[in-house]
Amino acid sequence: MAAEAPPPSTEQHKLPSPEEFSEVQESAEFGELRRSYRSFAFPLTIAFIAWYLLYVLLSNYAGGFMGAKLFGNINVAFVFGVLQFVTTFLIAWWYSRHAAAKLDPKAEAIKTRMEGGA
Repeated sequence: MAAEAPPPSTEQHKLPSPEEFSEVQESAEFGELRRSYRSFAFPLTIAFIAWYLLYVLLSNYAGGFMGAKLFGNINVAFVFGVLQFVTTFLIAWWYSRHAAAKLDPKAEAIKTRMEGGA
């Protein structure tokens, strides 16, 4: 049995004017939200790209190292490849926690104020 979704809200929100959007964009609160996002996302993106490029470069130019058997038929290249997936999921999980703790409350406060709720 499928659960029914709640009916859509009939509550009308005030639509902000372009001037209000500009005001919010220039506010310290929005600047802090943007800084929180950038200070997390940019370094992590650069680190992941560097990790990925290391994997690609080692695969192309260090065949002996990447082909080294660790145990059974498992070699360094296979472990690094699996770690690429693990790293991707860890970053997504970490970002989700960061967004829920630091970004979402600030964004919700700005949204509520712009819609006339505060």
